[in-house]
Amino acid sequence: MLRPDIIDLREFYAGHLGQAVRRILRQRLRSLWPSVAGMTVLGVGYATPYLRIFEAEADRVLAAMPGPQGVVRWPRGKPGRVMLVDEEDLPLPDACVDRLLLMHSLENAENVRNLLREVWRVLTPQGRLLAVVPNRRGLWAHIESTPFGNGHPYTPPQLTRLMRDARFSPTQSQAALWLPPSERAFVVRAQGAWEATGEMLWKRFSGVLLVEAEKQVYAAAPVRPVKVKRKAFVLKPAPVWGGSGPAPA
Repeated sequence: MLRPDIIDLREFYAGHLGQAVRRILRQRLRSLWPSVAGMTVLGVGYATPYLRIFEAEADRVLAAMPGPQGVVRWPRGKPGRVMLVDEEDLPLPDACVDRLLLMHSLENAENVRNLLREVWRVLTPQGRLLAVVPNRRGLWAHIESTPFGNGHPYTPPQLTRLMRDARFSPTQSQAALWLPPSERAFVVRAQGAWEATGEMLWKRFSGVLLVEAEKQVYAAAPVRPVKVKRKAFVLKPAPVWGGSGPAPA
């Protein structure tokens, strides 16, 4: 399965359309997680454009980027808090994360069940997972020029079943991103109108689905697969952003 690499992701979020998407989804994330005070928040995949909204109140905010995708330094101008990982073997102790955001991750994972197994392991007993994935019924899942047009999109029932099979209990869900995947200025400027109209009239055809799920602590702990050899990744520096627009967060 081809997944967007770090260069494609950075370029998307540096553009006007990517910045609009970031604003829309940040609002949704805040509505689902209104407070993370004193918590440890981890983003897996390419979550750094969204993690900044939690920095002021969370005790710790970290980012984990899978090897096949690549990694860039984050945050800018501060000590680094991002790690290059094997997403099926996160370099973290058990039960150490309170909130975990999967962004550009679940739909691109080589083995979804192993990824969710690791997520279950690192979450605290009261920990919660929030997955943001492309909606199979939406337009964005079919436009390969954006990060949401790669990997395996989901329908709401598929996503719910996946969470339950992985010993998570879905707690709340939302749909978002009715903004068309177009860089045209008049389209991007009307992002608020697109979102309001889409939520009223085309709810099933949103670009993404957001599902929060709680770790089932009463379930038997999942058995971690035996690792023959830990994967090794070679770091390749990403080029410094030099476009005309602002650099991505």
